[in-house]
Amino acid sequence: MPVSSIISFFLFCLGVGKTTLTKKICERLRTNRIKIQGFYTEEKREHGSRIGFDVVSLDGKRGPLARITSQQCGNFPKVGKYAVDIQAFESIALPILNNLQGSPVLILDEIGKMELYSNKFKQKVSEIFRNSETVILATIPSRPMPVVDSLRKLPSAKIFTLSVQNRDDLEDEVMTHLMAPLATT
Repeated sequence: MPVSSIISFFLFCLGVGKTTLTKKICERLRTNRIKIQGFYTEEKREHGSRIGFDVVSLDGKRGPLARITSQQCGNFPKVGKYAVDIQAFESIALPILNNLQGSPVLILDEIGKMELYSNKFKQKVSEIFRNSETVILATIPSRPMPVVDSLRKLPSAKIFTLSVQNRDDLEDEVMTHLMAPLATT
């Protein structure tokens, strides 16, 4: 059985710069010639207003994660005023999670309420976190959620609490944590 994952979590509140920090860390990992896979989520805006969120793979594939609820959203699950497009999310996220060979670092921005509407995603994330040698950087919300709470309690998990006050200083600390296990392989 493989050794447990080395897991780093950003614990965050909304609007503190989690995706910006995640992208900076991805760039530094690439500069260090570390192979990374994963995705991030970002706001989708139209005419200056947020209309939803996209999921973007680190190799550039993009799809809708959620949009402001409309009649076209049918039976999509809702988070606030947003309808979550599980099928579109899974079309980007699941191929990444199902093909981790040769990738020492997995980036998951984020494991939140919208993403966890996908049972396939939830199952695969739990499997990877418990049975993989992959180094993982994931962003998780500060509010309690059963799946996230169970991941947070894993013995190999390290929590970095991201705030407006520390977001500029946290990059080096997280990089040191991520690079340590990679130096021994």
